[in-house]
Amino acid sequence: MNRKAVLCAIVFAVALGLVASLPALADDSAAAIAAGGIVPRRETRIVMAKEVLRISEKKIVVDYDFRNDTDQDVTTEVAFPVPPYENEGLEGNIQEQSFQSFLLWVDGNQISYATEAKATVKGKDITALLKANHVDIPTFGHFFEDRGEDQIRVPDYSRLSKAAQSRLLKEGVFEDTGGFIDSAWTVHLQYHWTQTFPAHSTIHIRHEYSPAVGFTQVGLSAIEDSLTKLSTGHHAYDSAWDDPGGVEELAGFCADQPFLNALAGPLRESESQAKTAQERLYAGVAYPHWVDFILTSANTWQRPIEDFTLIVERPKPEHGGRVLISFCSPANGKVEKLDGDHLRVHLTNFVPVSELHIGFFEIPLAQPVQPAAKP
Repeated sequence: MNRKAVLCAIVFAVALGLVASLPALADDSAAAIAAGGIVPRRETRIVMAKEVLRISEKKIVVDYDFRNDTDQDVTTEVAFPVPPYENEGLEGNIQEQSFQSFLLWVDGNQISYATEAKATVKGKDITALLKANHVDIPTFGHFFEDRGEDQIRVPDYSRLSKAAQSRLLKEGVFEDTGGFIDSAWTVHLQYHWTQTFPAHSTIHIRHEYSPAVGFTQVGLSAIEDSLTKLSTGHHAYDSAWDDPGGVEELAGFCADQPFLNALAGPLRESESQAKTAQERLYAGVAYPHWVDFILTSANTWQRPIEDFTLIVERPKPEHGGRVLISFCSPANGKVEKLDGDHLRVHLTNFVPVSELHIGFFEIPLAQPVQPAAKP
């Protein structure tokens, strides 16, 4: 296997008899939030001797061996930068966006870290203004939605004086949207700590977090069009109006012909076996989830990564179903199948030039053909 990976395994319920539980996937989609590894602050003397990156839909775990080849101890700030995020209300999850699941170990010992949060509105830094009014930045003023009462609540705003509320509304920090108060700033968050790398020594750092997973749907028409493009060099459609949604998504996962054929077969079968209106609604559709990871953050250390391993893991089966996994292999590295649940890419002297985009494609199970009734 090269350039991309294909793994067939049993996961999640997507059988036609169970698709009624998946209406959100049929009607909606969400983007993944791409985080990455830890970075030093203005320090390139430390060698990343080894990195083992384990990715699944549930958890990302990164193990590093960092080596200091100099004659002096090196003490520096090390950070886990969180991608900037905004208050997206029903479509967002503040805990996921801020990666509150981040955990850290150094040489086997779990350690604490500091949190640095800044806020901007249209590029203007309003951190000091929010702190002066005791408004929490990462949680948008402890924003939450009371769905029982259909209310948006921002406790940090509610307790302010009328004068302070008026000022923050005027500054664009908060917005009044039809009687609901929304937090309007962008959060720039880093978890960081002070780390010493002893001279002529190696230390082991491990961190983990739950990824913010993206999801969408891809129809059989997009898969068949992608197969046409691979075999003929041209798309099957004549104009943008005929473009089946999902073609670009498939290309982004380096979906090759074997993968697309493996994906298309069960979808064609599900279409042919669909009998009710509800079955036809979900037939011929795959439901990809994906995890993004910023590999190039490793370039802030001394390059290259001497020994790099990527391990992609499928979730444990829950109800039955099938999943196909596809991704663009870093540096076009060889993808090995370790077992039914794990794929591996191993590289030496690796300098990342692109990011990871790993797709998990749920597909429906074919309904068993019922034998004809005897006369």
